[in-house]
Amino acid sequence: MQTSPRNPHAGHEFDDADNHATIARMLEDVSVPALLCSLVHMTGDPSWIRGEHRPRRCATTEFQGGMASESRAEVLRVSLPVIAAYRDGGYVVRDLAPELLHEMMEFIACGPVNEPRTAMFMDDLSFGVADSGAITWRDEIPVGVRDDAHTVVIGCGESGIVAGIRLAQAGLPFTIIERSSGPGGTWQANRYPGARVDVGSHHYCYSFEPADHWTEYFCRQPELEAYFTRVLDSYDLRNRCRFNTEVLGATWNDTSARWDVQLRDADGVESTIQARFVITGAGSLTVPKLPDIEGMESFGGPSFHSARWPNDLDITGQRVALVGAGATGFQIAPTIADDVAHLDIFQRTPQWIIPNRAYHQQVPDGDRWAMRHLPFYGRWFRFMMMWPGIGNGVENYRRDPDYDDGDGRAINASSAMSRDALSSWIMSHLDGRPDLIEKSVPSYPPMGKRVLQDNGSWLGCLKKPNVELITTAITRIEPEGVVTSDGVLHHVDVICYATGFLHTEFLAPMDIIGRDGVSLREQWGEEPSAYLGMVAPNFPNLFFMYGPGTNLAQGASLILQSEFQANFAMDAIHQVLARDARAIEVRGDVHAEYKARYAAEIDQFVWAHPSIQHSHYKNKHGKVWTLSPWPFETYWAWTRSVNVDEFDFR
Repeated sequence: MQTSPRNPHAGHEFDDADNHATIARMLEDVSVPALLCSLVHMTGDPSWIRGEHRPRRCATTEFQGGMASESRAEVLRVSLPVIAAYRDGGYVVRDLAPELLHEMMEFIACGPVNEPRTAMFMDDLSFGVADSGAITWRDEIPVGVRDDAHTVVIGCGESGIVAGIRLAQAGLPFTIIERSSGPGGTWQANRYPGARVDVGSHHYCYSFEPADHWTEYFCRQPELEAYFTRVLDSYDLRNRCRFNTEVLGATWNDTSARWDVQLRDADGVESTIQARFVITGAGSLTVPKLPDIEGMESFGGPSFHSARWPNDLDITGQRVALVGAGATGFQIAPTIADDVAHLDIFQRTPQWIIPNRAYHQQVPDGDRWAMRHLPFYGRWFRFMMMWPGIGNGVENYRRDPDYDDGDGRAINASSAMSRDALSSWIMSHLDGRPDLIEKSVPSYPPMGKRVLQDNGSWLGCLKKPNVELITTAITRIEPEGVVTSDGVLHHVDVICYATGFLHTEFLAPMDIIGRDGVSLREQWGEEPSAYLGMVAPNFPNLFFMYGPGTNLAQGASLILQSEFQANFAMDAIHQVLARDARAIEVRGDVHAEYKARYAAEIDQFVWAHPSIQHSHYKNKHGKVWTLSPWPFETYWAWTRSVNVDEFDFR
């Protein structure tokens, strides 16, 4: 009798060397709440999560759930023989009823998990199958129809890779076009010192890939690039990629119902490739944004955007100017401060900081062992990291029209509590430096801009004797350095512009021409919008991933959202092929209604607050068209399948 392959999330067999002493040593490193859930999978006994030993709070970096050390020690003691019996009994994993799995979610979450979120997490955690989003309709479509459905994927970052995985599962021909020399997207391009993810590694990865390989809870750039490279190769996608090739634009040909995609290779040779469908995975953190400062070209030393950090640059003993103190500057400054002679940090606006004690923390051997071997331990750990951001929803970001804190630094009662707590944390790390406190505590509401993570490294860096935080505006660059509006010339040897990306200019600088010669850039203007962030009228068979209105400023997983979007695009392609249609296009009235609803909703949130200046979320008119205002589980439900009544098939 043929048996189904073991779900890789259920864990691998132990090594022969994993005796009682070894297992006991490994257990010293584990998250006990996640372990308790794994024990239910091993035994089928729900009493593990119904007893006195239970987490008291769920926070992204609180891996023990606030459990007392005595309680944790007792769980480890009684679990050791159970784990040994699980090993000796042949690694049998018990099937658990959905009701019990829901109870286990509420155990980890330390509170209710509503039905929509339960459904989404049941899909994500993949207790039944390793990949709940895998394409299953391949054999429904005749081979000849599939062979005629060539798809171009623009970009080989996280969204382009998952699109390629799904296209391969569907048996469709496709080509991934990537202007860089390899996969990874922003993690291939951004190699500056200290580059790391500020979302937990264990949910900054594909849901269908076990997460037992991460060495840090918030991984650095080399490991992230290696992860995406490994996934690309494990799914045999490299031979579908054209690296060092730029997409200049795409033009819809209504006669052939094809996109003519214009390319340019590394030698400058231009060519055209035809595609039945196009999926854009270009991202929004790809085109560097340089400031407009007089004299930049006159500087006598190395100067560059942070995303173009020179591989051979030696900054040891140099005087360095870091222009920008946002997410990138937060990572660069503490990394280089001890190596440079002097570091001038030019800050336009201070940032709110969330304390994160695990920000530079390595994943201990025992935790990695448990993720690799104990059934679904890694899935519960993933849930524990994801839940606080998703479980809190978006309501804390919504402006209360009846709330008035007197100075515009809070949008509701919860916002005021966050402001006070985060301000106190910043001031506690800058105690004795009132000059730095004045420069470091924001005057706008918390969460209104990208919130940054710190374990004290940034604030500690600011107090170093060779570091100066400068808030005076820059007026010009001279060959010797940076001149500020007070007339001071700051002598430097190197300038790094950590000034972000063209976040609001989606798909720049590509020129995409749709049906009847409509330009996507002209149709969008200053208000780029797409239904569900994915499709736009006049642009048949074109699907955006990480498109307008889908960036996440609330806590959630951007990669998981990319899986949602890949699922939606694949269902749309399936609908076209199953109907023997030529094209699919969202109806104009459906898009218009969604755009109006989006605009009304986003204006209610803190990101649109008028006190917030210099936000890369806003366009030059102060409007937000980049962020998602929707609860994560709502967006998941919307993208599970295409509502054919909202589309025209041609």
